[in-house]
Amino acid sequence: MDVNDQESIGEADRETVVPPSLTFPDLPRLELDDLLAQLVGRAQEVMATQGRLRGLIKANQFITGNLDLEAVLRQVIEASCELIGARYAALGVNAPEGGRLAEFLHTGMPEETVALIGHLPEGKGLLGALIEDPRAIRLARIGDDRRSVGFPSGHPPMESFLGTPIEVRGEVFGNLYLTESTKGGFSAEDEELARALAATAGAAIANARLYESARSRGQWLQASEVIHRHLLSGESVGEAPPLRLIAEQSLQVARADVVTVSVPAGTGDQLRVQVAVGAAAAEIEGRMMPREGSISGSVLTEGTPLMIAHPGERNLLTAASDKLDIGPVMAIPLKGSRQTHGVLSVFRLRGRIAFSAEDLDLATSFASQASVAVELAEARREQQRAAMLDDRQRIGEDLHDHVIQMLFAAGLSLQAVVARSPGGPETERILGVVDDLDETISQIRTTIFQLQRSDSQQRQGLRARLLDVAGQAAPALGFDPSVRFSGVIDTLRGDLAEDLMAVTREALSNTARHAGASSVTVVLTVRSDQVVLEVQDDGSGPGADRGHGLENLRSRARRHGGSMTFGAGDPTGSRLQWSVPVFRGPDGD
Repeated sequence: MDVNDQESIGEADRETVVPPSLTFPDLPRLELDDLLAQLVGRAQEVMATQGRLRGLIKANQFITGNLDLEAVLRQVIEASCELIGARYAALGVNAPEGGRLAEFLHTGMPEETVALIGHLPEGKGLLGALIEDPRAIRLARIGDDRRSVGFPSGHPPMESFLGTPIEVRGEVFGNLYLTESTKGGFSAEDEELARALAATAGAAIANARLYESARSRGQWLQASEVIHRHLLSGESVGEAPPLRLIAEQSLQVARADVVTVSVPAGTGDQLRVQVAVGAAAAEIEGRMMPREGSISGSVLTEGTPLMIAHPGERNLLTAASDKLDIGPVMAIPLKGSRQTHGVLSVFRLRGRIAFSAEDLDLATSFASQASVAVELAEARREQQRAAMLDDRQRIGEDLHDHVIQMLFAAGLSLQAVVARSPGGPETERILGVVDDLDETISQIRTTIFQLQRSDSQQRQGLRARLLDVAGQAAPALGFDPSVRFSGVIDTLRGDLAEDLMAVTREALSNTARHAGASSVTVVLTVRSDQVVLEVQDDGSGPGADRGHGLENLRSRARRHGGSMTFGAGDPTGSRLQWSVPVFRGPDGD
């Protein structure tokens, strides 16, 4: 058989495989158009499916490419909105105790609309249905479902709805919500894509949680090391006291918006915000709040940490609620080995990721270690202070036993010279030197009392108590006031001693607020018949009457049968003199 025979046989075979009735030229025109339309439609479906698969792969890469939890959640809602085709998308994070949403992140809605709506959803209606029964929900019209509760005022209209749960290692983390399909309604294929995205999101969230846990643990340990190093090694921490340093470290590590440290104030039924760092810190610091009914008060009373999604859920007050829209809160007692120093409160704004149980455990461990470090630093300061007091005691004894005795001897010698002197200018000069020696001895005695005072003496003697008042005024003044005494101070009766302390405190406070002085001198003189307290500064002068404080000082003087004057100093500044009879009773008897 030759080649031509083989070709003819092949042609005959091909003619029998394709019947003449099925060749395209023999098809009716209408049937051919239908077939072509079906082929084109099928091709478009295949291309669309391939496009969505490519989009799903791209979205998966986009979601899994970040380990920051908040960024992952944002990427989930943005990717689902773009891939599935929805005008609005949101992701609700379930509260740990269940039954509601702890957070609600959304996209597609303008900020002005969000502000008009006000409070974000908490998990009611269809959103709550997904929390109670974590199975996908797909609706053509939201209003047709009996579980729908409508929208608040200002909310844009929504028709189609698609929701699916997000599971992380068998636990329902939250739900993905899509509304207003760009195709007019969500299809079964859209639901499958949403489920696929939710599965990817669950894996990404699990990875982000593990990363966040490791990061947080390392950063809290590093923060504890910073506290210990600065407080125990004696390194300089700038102007930040221990509580402020603790607050600053907590703000950074917890990625909070504001952190406060509250301490008991007054009789104990009030709390004062001792330290505030972060948003609106200047307005929050120093505020007072009741211990009863506040988060800090509850933690201080019970001595246990507290974590809530937002203060309103337990109707508890915070010092920051009227300044900021507070959301998640952690409050931890700063418990040392001897006492509770205060309450560390860590706040995030509403809408941010809630704190986890692990966050609370790590922050509590940090607070406990920081509190112990504060106590150890205080113990070291007490030890150093005791050593300093010992040195002061020794110096005071040396001054008393040697320097004063030598000055006394010099004064007596000069007086002996005067007794043998015939008089004249030389005698007057010698007497002036004797007076100067007496003044020097008086100042040295004052210095000795300052050096030798102890805690027990502070509680017992007026001299030491007045020195304490002067020391307390130093931060407001910007310098240490000079305090001098003359006469027997510590034998004054109790009511007069209390008034002398109050007058000194008020006079120094007035100087700090109004005088702009660079130095101030307090002199208390006790004579046989009169007590005189003088406060003189080198500031801007008396100016106008400094309010009700001076009238209060006059009233205290009149109560003891004395008087108070306030005027220009010598040579500059202002001078206050408060004097009363030393033996006159409080009612003038």
